[in-house]
Amino acid sequence: MRTEDRPVQPAARAVQPADRLATSGWDEARRAAHQVAVPLAASAVPLAEALGTVLAEPVRALVPIPSVDCSAMDGYAVCGPPPWAVVASARAGEDIPAPLWSGAACEIATGAPVPAGTLGVLPYEQARRTGELVDGSVEPGRHIRRSGEECAEGEQVLAAGAVLGPAALGLAAALGHDTVPVRPTPTVAALVTGNELLERGLPSGGRVRDAIGPMLPGLTAWAGGRLTGTTALADSATALAEALRASDAELTMVSGSSSRGPADHLRPVLLSLGAKLVVDGVRCRPGHPQALARMPDGRLVVGLPGNPLAAFVAFLTLALPALAGLRGLPLPALPCADPPVSGLAGKPGATQLVPVRVRAGQLTELRFAGSAMLRGLAAADALAVIAPTGQVRLHPLP
Repeated sequence: MRTEDRPVQPAARAVQPADRLATSGWDEARRAAHQVAVPLAASAVPLAEALGTVLAEPVRALVPIPSVDCSAMDGYAVCGPPPWAVVASARAGEDIPAPLWSGAACEIATGAPVPAGTLGVLPYEQARRTGELVDGSVEPGRHIRRSGEECAEGEQVLAAGAVLGPAALGLAAALGHDTVPVRPTPTVAALVTGNELLERGLPSGGRVRDAIGPMLPGLTAWAGGRLTGTTALADSATALAEALRASDAELTMVSGSSSRGPADHLRPVLLSLGAKLVVDGVRCRPGHPQALARMPDGRLVVGLPGNPLAAFVAFLTLALPALAGLRGLPLPALPCADPPVSGLAGKPGATQLVPVRVRAGQLTELRFAGSAMLRGLAAADALAVIAPTGQVRLHPLP
């Protein structure tokens, strides 16, 4: 929490040494984070492990759905004009019953294959049965699901790039798939730095509770990653370097240590480890001291400011696009506020990110929105992204 948002320095200050980049505009930083993330290699995983993953290849039907003509209702499959004599019965999972002849009926359950010659299915609630005779009115073809009605064998039903939800997994199972080709969930590690941070208990005497660490599991899961652990570190360049070397996550987040003060070691440590800075500061408020680097082995490191709202903004700016890139997804688009918002004016040189409440299409800017504050964000429905030009877009929140 010790890192305060400070005025953005002129770009000339940031280009020394050669590895340093000029501070990025907010949209430029999002694009850079997305582009530097190489999609993870695809593998076939069981359906039980695929929830929330991204399809690397299309999924096609291995069989037609349904595979045979079947009943869509509990009742009677009938042939010819009424009345009908009930001569057979059929249940789901059984073989196709013998063909019907005119005046015959087969008592049938939902999902059971209909016998050849079926005119239609008469639901129980519309049937009048006396002994073994059934009477009622049937519309030809009614309540029969035809073979291939939902999809034909070989038909593509899920496109590459689709995020697999519960319904998609159920569909893949219905089509005969035991595994699906997906890009695995990116692994994420968190390093929370700061001598002043407490992990539990009441803050006092200059000590403060860590508010960033508790946010990261939910943010990471919402962004499609898997947080493998959170490590608290003292303000030590040696400890930070050792933790970064030891991390085998595809993306490592470092909170605090991202600015230019005496306790901010992230950039020198990254350069000492041979990392390339991709984003070195972002022209936004709050959260401008954020950073993104690529390690020599391709792992990504995101530097989050030490103030909670600034760290949240930095996650949305760099970590969320990077995780989308690792998953093989496009950069998330942000809708423009419609109608345009009055009272949220752009400021020259920096994008503003402001917690807002959305009610009946109207945006209300919330109080308590300083870089160290979470009260406004906790009550918000979205972040208003206000460009220097005054354009307002809405960033969704988990």
